[in-house]
Amino acid sequence: MENQETFRREVANWLEENCPPAMREPARPEDLYNGGSKGEFPCEDARLWFERMLARGWTAPDWPEEYGGAGLNKDESKILKQEMKRLGCRPALAAGQGLAMLGPALLEYGTEQQKREHLPKIARGEVRWCQGYSEPGAGSDLANIQCKAEDKGDHFLVNGTKIWTSNADAADWIFCLVRTDSEAPKHEGISFVLMDMAQQGVSVSPIELISGDSDFCQTFFDNARVEKRNMLGEQNKGWGVAKRLLQHERTLMSELSELAVGPRYSPSEIARRYLPMADGKLLDGNLRQQLTQYDMDAMVMGLAKQKAFEEGRQGTLDPNTTSFFKYYATELDQRCSELKLALMGTQGLGWEGEGFDSDERMEARHWAHSKILTIAGGSSEIQLNVVAKRVLQLPD
Repeated sequence: MENQETFRREVANWLEENCPPAMREPARPEDLYNGGSKGEFPCEDARLWFERMLARGWTAPDWPEEYGGAGLNKDESKILKQEMKRLGCRPALAAGQGLAMLGPALLEYGTEQQKREHLPKIARGEVRWCQGYSEPGAGSDLANIQCKAEDKGDHFLVNGTKIWTSNADAADWIFCLVRTDSEAPKHEGISFVLMDMAQQGVSVSPIELISGDSDFCQTFFDNARVEKRNMLGEQNKGWGVAKRLLQHERTLMSELSELAVGPRYSPSEIARRYLPMADGKLLDGNLRQQLTQYDMDAMVMGLAKQKAFEEGRQGTLDPNTTSFFKYYATELDQRCSELKLALMGTQGLGWEGEGFDSDERMEARHWAHSKILTIAGGSSEIQLNVVAKRVLQLPD
């Protein structure tokens, strides 16, 4: 414990000295550095912050040093996250599909050659990844994928399409589920491959969302080439890799609200800013009850995560718990956005134009974006099914 406290002080002092003040302000998604060949730093402070964190290995702090990380243990990595959150430090490199999802899967399933080829480039922000899972006919029923990879000896030729491939138009590579055996049962005959997006035969079409963004895309493959050395795991055994990666994705989705990204004010702060109070309490009893319930539920979520962390450290954590966290955190984030707009009244309608400050416009846009979160990464209904069947072991 004493060593942890020493480490915490060292981390706090380093962050205080090295994180530029501009990098301690709440950020919109476009204010973050995502890396990749198409990535641009939003400002010079973002570049400086990235370079300093990269030099410490803290863009991927719990990865081994030989793969671009800092080799921190679970306790040290948690302390770093806590201190960054306490000081409001933005992520130096956005926790996208490469850093938060493919990276951990590569560490578990990748060959040594695959780890050394791909992990350092992710940690250094040189390559940006996207995820090729869902298809127009295979969303919740993911094992129904039809995107076909034809075996050509030392490589595959891939034909088909993927949809909801977040940021595919900005990505350099895609990790993708493809069907390599059409005769096998649908959960079999699937392989997990890594594909270069810059090659001929790969095209991307952005999809506009309710928030005004176009993060989601549809990706098309027309005889796109994948070398056999870029298959993760065994041929026709990719479903196991895919399920494991989904656990990392659900962890990422559940942690989005904890990052220094998005609106700066909590519901309680919004209430104090916009509504009349008496003796420190909201005059509106209904809103007061909603606010109190939200604060209690957010506290319960924090305690549940702490319990899961301790179970993970002891090796007793049920891996299906990630479905619970993904469900509860994203539903809670939606409730938070709904509550804040209710507390703001007409100022919560601000999307653009005069009469609304930047914080109000950010709240409105975050409200629209929050609608995505209970669908992306597996819908709330799917997560509840997983919890019912695999955690609670309820009958069909």
